Amino acid sequence: MSIHVPLPLPTRSHGTAPPSALSEKNQTSYDCVLKHFAVVDYTLPNVNQEKAALTEDEKFWLSYECLLRYLRATNWNTDMAIKRLEDTLKWRREFGIYDKITPEYIEPEAKDGKGFIFGYDTHSRPAIYINPSKLSTEESHRTIQFIIWMLEHAFDLMGPGVETLALLVDYADNTRNPSFGLCRTALNIIQTHYPERLGLALIAHLPWILNAFITVLTPFMDPYTRQKLVFNPVINENGLFRTVADAEAWDVDSTSRVFEPDQLIQEGWNGLQQFTYSHCVYWEALVKLCEERHSRMFVAWHRMGGKVGIKEWDVKVAVRDETIDAHVDEHGAWTENGHF
Repeated sequence: MSIHVPLPLPTRSHGTAPPSALSEKNQTSYDCVLKHFAVVDYTLPNVNQEKAALTEDEKFWLSYECLLRYLRATNWNTDMAIKRLEDTLKWRREFGIYDKITPEYIEPEAKDGKGFIFGYDTHSRPAIYINPSKLSTEESHRTIQFIIWMLEHAFDLMGPGVETLALLVDYADNTRNPSFGLCRTALNIIQTHYPERLGLALIAHLPWILNAFITVLTPFMDPYTRQKLVFNPVINENGLFRTVADAEAWDVDSTSRVFEPDQLIQEGWNGLQQFTYSHCVYWEALVKLCEERHSRMFVAWHRMGGKVGIKEWDVKVAVRDETIDAHVDEHGAWTENGHF
């Protein structure tokens, strides 16, 4: 039976755990960055003073894990981490993350199904599917905005302990390059303003004729991004694997599988989900799912103090536990949609 809507979040995230304690040195670095942004009278530098104070959305974004992502990306250099965070805060305003790029604004880019969020890998990372054959051969700012919109909403669908996403790109029946400018611009934005957010990029059915395109693009990737790329992964009845060796060595107790079959679409990825992109059905369901979850996380964050440095783990656990409680009836039994 065909499915036209996103899959629900996993009830429990596999292999996830609360943030581990920092070393004394790293804790000192974190405290320095937190103190910089948490002061009552903090304002963004080189910004009109009337708009220089942080908004509620920006404080929500500046989570414990967010500060750590930027610290790790700058090798724990506090000055560099602060500068990158402030640059990203300004970029998010200029790009329109909080006001311009709304579902209504970006929807025309979504109608052809060039990209969609569906399913989760074995680490509970939400998956973004990209169809290169539907990407423009010319650089399009609206397409870049759409890609960033999907990233932002994939973050809404991450459970406790999940900070990265999986990207699935299928080149089947496609031998033309998407715009090099578009790819380079999107890559630059992701590497600059979304450090440590890409967990894995799976590129399937890459024809040899496009190897030159990938070769030209690779020098613009930082080492962290390059090590996340997996070309022509192995896809069989057991799921998706990085390599032939992983697929051959897999058994029910193995951790080498990247995607289980019931989390993959059938077309192009040999999954069990007969997903067909029907825009009017999918888009409404995705927007509702993301907006409801984001709203619940925002409410939980407010309950915890609504300030810079609150842990995403704590916020997501609170939302998860509320969801579980909602699926329990008055007799303590799990309802049909409670996944137990």
